[in-house]
Amino acid sequence: MAESILIVTEDPELLDDLLRLCAAAGAEAEVSHGPGESGDPPGERAWRSAGLVLVGADRAAALGEGAPPVPRRPGVLLVSRDLDDHRVWERAVRLGAEHVVFLPDGEGWLTGRIADAAEGVGRAALTVGVVGGRGGAGASTLACALALTAARRGVRSMLIDGDPLGGGLDVLLGGESAEGLRWPAFAESRGRVGARALEEALPAMHELRVLSWDRGDSLAVPPEAMRTVLGAARRRGGVVVVDLPRQLDEAVAEALVQLDIGLLVVPAELRAVAAARRVCSRLAMLLPDIRVVVRGPFTAGINADDTARLVGLPLVGELPPERRLAEAVDRGVPPGGAVDGPLARFCSGFWRQALSDDGRPGSVAA
Repeated sequence: MAESILIVTEDPELLDDLLRLCAAAGAEAEVSHGPGESGDPPGERAWRSAGLVLVGADRAAALGEGAPPVPRRPGVLLVSRDLDDHRVWERAVRLGAEHVVFLPDGEGWLTGRIADAAEGVGRAALTVGVVGGRGGAGASTLACALALTAARRGVRSMLIDGDPLGGGLDVLLGGESAEGLRWPAFAESRGRVGARALEEALPAMHELRVLSWDRGDSLAVPPEAMRTVLGAARRRGGVVVVDLPRQLDEAVAEALVQLDIGLLVVPAELRAVAAARRVCSRLAMLLPDIRVVVRGPFTAGINADDTARLVGLPLVGELPPERRLAEAVDRGVPPGGAVDGPLARFCSGFWRQALSDDGRPGSVAA
């Protein structure tokens, strides 16, 4: 639900600046210039209910030291245009402001903060990246199954295809003809994309939103677009699953720094272990939390614990092979669609640890 922005100032130049920033962020603003006849704080009801309160330095002293002062609440920012006003910090403390913002230097940050409040942004999505330890490890299959399983739990879920050479996750989900935007539509994205607008623009497949590739010749995501789009997806909350290639380029690097957890899918074989160690050495430069999912079948003499130990990462669990998975996908059953299959059971177990009982992101034990 969109939230209003309350502006409290009598400085006409500052008011013009703040109204301009609210308009740029797509936010509705309510302006309160001063106390009412009763002497109550200005716009008391709006003060308590607004998604964000922007207090001009000219009004900060009166609000923070009034009789009585305005109630303390989160989401109050003190805004000033005077870098030399050292009293602004004392006023911010008395007011209970979270931040002091100086314009024009802080315009970019403040616009983003206003947009967050206008969108009703809460806790960021738990963002999980899936990477294959070697080619054909099954990372895309696991990414699809994780997103689908989270959606089946009633969690807002988004699946992002970060591998332009992977063939398209919409195809794997049987939704290549689904209406909605694909990556090329976002290639020029810069600055900020609205979280709600992104979600509504993407194709809906199996109760989740999917950002995949079209069938055109576009083979790259500019790093700025990856940063912008993934940031918007995370602000929407719930769960975001990103399928990533093994090659580390600038766009992949932008995705890695926004991940909470990385899952490295490693078949239980020595050659895969050797390849996975090389992949891990590159990922670890940008993503501190990487864990191993060991995929069967298991060869003689090497099990899941051995595989994780040889790769040098904590083990999430074993992923047994699922019989006739390819045939099921050809029939329109997506990976993880068979609720009683080993893939769905693995994903359900992962989310039980990763999500709290109310479906919001929680802690995940390594």
